[in-house]
Amino acid sequence: MDIIGKVTGRPVVDILGGKMRDRVPFAAYLFYKYEGAGGRLGFGLDPDARGWSAARQAAALNPAGMVEQARAMCKEFGFQSIKLKGGVFEPKAEVDAMFALREAFGPDIPLRIDPNALWKVETAIQYGREMEGLLEYLEDPVRGQENMAKVRKSLKIPLATNMCTTSFEDIAGSISLGSEDIILSDHHFWGGLRVSMELSRICETFGRGLSMHSNSHLGISLAAMVHLGAALPHLPYALDTHYPWQSDEVITGGRFKFEEGAVMVPREPGLGVELDRESLARLHQNYLDCGLTKRDDQVEMQKVVPGWEFKAVRW
Repeated sequence: MDIIGKVTGRPVVDILGGKMRDRVPFAAYLFYKYEGAGGRLGFGLDPDARGWSAARQAAALNPAGMVEQARAMCKEFGFQSIKLKGGVFEPKAEVDAMFALREAFGPDIPLRIDPNALWKVETAIQYGREMEGLLEYLEDPVRGQENMAKVRKSLKIPLATNMCTTSFEDIAGSISLGSEDIILSDHHFWGGLRVSMELSRICETFGRGLSMHSNSHLGISLAAMVHLGAALPHLPYALDTHYPWQSDEVITGGRFKFEEGAVMVPREPGLGVELDRESLARLHQNYLDCGLTKRDDQVEMQKVVPGWEFKAVRW
């Protein structure tokens, strides 16, 4: 689609059906982290760091640390929605963090938490009830469509997923069971940008909201998200993004700019970005030098917590 846009002189958003909005909003994406993780260019601490750069390096293992991370990120990027990646500590500690965020940011900032499907059904119901009236939505508190449906029937909070309904083959189960209210799509997994537009029509037909999930991404993928977000008929929720946590870029002209938590839709043909081949070659060499060929959270966690083991359900 980038090639088609550049040949025809049109931005991808036009090829998707036309621009519904000029700016696409994103949410602050908070993570529990040890001191030094996310440091300067990923290599240790920078004693001269300030603002968001300092917050990236600082420990965020309790409600106070999470509030400081959120303050720095929102000040730097202007985010007006906040998401916490949970499933790290026992549920009460993470619920306490959500209440601390509400106290710090007030009632007008939407909040959401993602326990990464590590809670049992009864755990999700117990703590979900405590957070009724607090959350914009609760993302993947439990694993699987059937368990999500049980939780959804017991709570007055919308449930969102990027884990139990992740393909068109899953839609039938989603509708018959009532497993979620919001599907967090990902153009990498659902089959591309045009197919994601089709997903939006299916969601509208069956009463589902639609937003977007994020994993670590750089400017090419972010540009695709922005064009898709601009073309969607309805965009009631700020999209997820890991972009503030990334240090490098593979597009010319530097990193995308966020204003009031949103990214302006590129007007240039195609995706509106160009590949920086020198940066790509340098980052590819980093990949070759690091020796990792796939993500392995257990190995990484054991560097700081000896004996840590992955569990599909933890609480």
